[in-house]
Amino acid sequence: MTSGMPVLIGVGQFTYRGDPATSPSPTQLLKIAAERAAADAGIGAAGLAAIDALAVVGFTIDAAGGRRVMPHSSNPPQSLSKRIGAQPRWSVYSNMGGNTPQYLVNTLAERIARGETDLALTVGAEFLGSAMRRLGKGLPFDDWEAEEDHDLDPPQRIGDPRPGVTEYEARHGLNRPINIYPMFENALRARDGRAIPDHQRRMGELFSKFTKVAANNPEAWFPIARSPEELITVSEKNRMVGFPYPKLLNAIMEVDQSAAVLIASEAKARELGVPQEKWIYLHGCGDAADLWNPIDRQNYHSSPAMRWTGKKALEMAGIGLDVIRHIDLYSCFPVAVEIGAEELGLSLDDPRGLTVTGGLPYAGGPGNNYVMHSISVMADRLRRDRGAYGLVTANGWYLTKQSTGIYSAKRPEKPFEREDPAVLQRQIDALAHPETVEQPSGRGVIETYTVVHRREGPFMGIVVGRDEAGRRFVANTPDDPETLASLEQGEQVGRAGTINPGQVNVFTPD
Repeated sequence: MTSGMPVLIGVGQFTYRGDPATSPSPTQLLKIAAERAAADAGIGAAGLAAIDALAVVGFTIDAAGGRRVMPHSSNPPQSLSKRIGAQPRWSVYSNMGGNTPQYLVNTLAERIARGETDLALTVGAEFLGSAMRRLGKGLPFDDWEAEEDHDLDPPQRIGDPRPGVTEYEARHGLNRPINIYPMFENALRARDGRAIPDHQRRMGELFSKFTKVAANNPEAWFPIARSPEELITVSEKNRMVGFPYPKLLNAIMEVDQSAAVLIASEAKARELGVPQEKWIYLHGCGDAADLWNPIDRQNYHSSPAMRWTGKKALEMAGIGLDVIRHIDLYSCFPVAVEIGAEELGLSLDDPRGLTVTGGLPYAGGPGNNYVMHSISVMADRLRRDRGAYGLVTANGWYLTKQSTGIYSAKRPEKPFEREDPAVLQRQIDALAHPETVEQPSGRGVIETYTVVHRREGPFMGIVVGRDEAGRRFVANTPDDPETLASLEQGEQVGRAGTINPGQVNVFTPD
């Protein structure tokens, strides 16, 4: 096996909209996407069986050690390999993170460039949509039980296995995306000095454009164009989830979707007879994480990792941002797009648009695998627009793990050479950040905050603040209706109060 230029040769997507009682099992979802990628490349079942590397994106339910609530394979890569007749020499299953698909493409491209792999498949799926409906209706999983392998040895894992937050943060409610991303949004709004109604309108205008893209995406989970007012107006069908996000501004994970990408060396692509009009090259890439725990960040309105992985990918590709014609920014919540655009030097109203799929709340947020869909759509775009470049960004945990890719049908002028991600990571890890304190007391001020809602209404206020020594702390607020309502009635960043330490710290605003 010799080193070669990596090239994407096939992409495949699948969205299941049928009866949950007969929904495909997790392994079936993976197989359907893989077969569609093989059909797209024109290599058929025999070509798919010839893969020598396989990387499967981790299922959401395997986070934090795994909860076997729903039947699924104990080794998804091995189960998929059996069903497509493949015997890959290198087979991995990823840890958690929405950055994973781009990270896996970057990793597989590097393996091909080094001569370690000739033909690779990366694939992922999410099945929470039908699974949760089955559970809600008391429907059995007998068909999944029969399809899935439960007695296989655990797979080799790839990616950073650390949980997304500390136990201290989790104790105060900072352990779910719907609780944490609003903290970034409120900090960004406060930094800009924007009134709450004006900022809500800004978010609605941003994501309304995303819904229009989703409306024209045949694989979108919600192919519905919505107005800015519809997205931000709180109603029975669009309840507040985590202030300032109503339901329609949140990523939707309960979907049944899968997507796959086939990558080969140019020599292997030729051997397989893949038409060159299908070939898409990875010109540049970057991988890095911000300071891991949210409590350690420099602030809550920036992402050095987004900025520097974008810069690294552009440098590797040898182009400027102005040359990019197609863009897909990771879009789990508005703030991910807002900060991503700012760090890359993009305007929110960039005429190129900021999504090719419609984004996670509308095209669908299939667990860790959304970006496999955006890469698939991007590849199709670039096949039609052959002189163009496309930019894909991927984000994992809580604006934590970042991966970036730059693609084009044009062949790179130099060999693929990925810089060791550790080089960039050392720069980020060296950044100064505030000291933290777990048992704060006395006076403090709010640095950022949110109010978490159930269907019945608000039930928990979460504050990240600074004590009088400038140290950062996490606390909950009193849960009385008056306090919770006051947190949503005007800007709270900078509001003073008193901190009472405990297993759960309590911050009482003045």
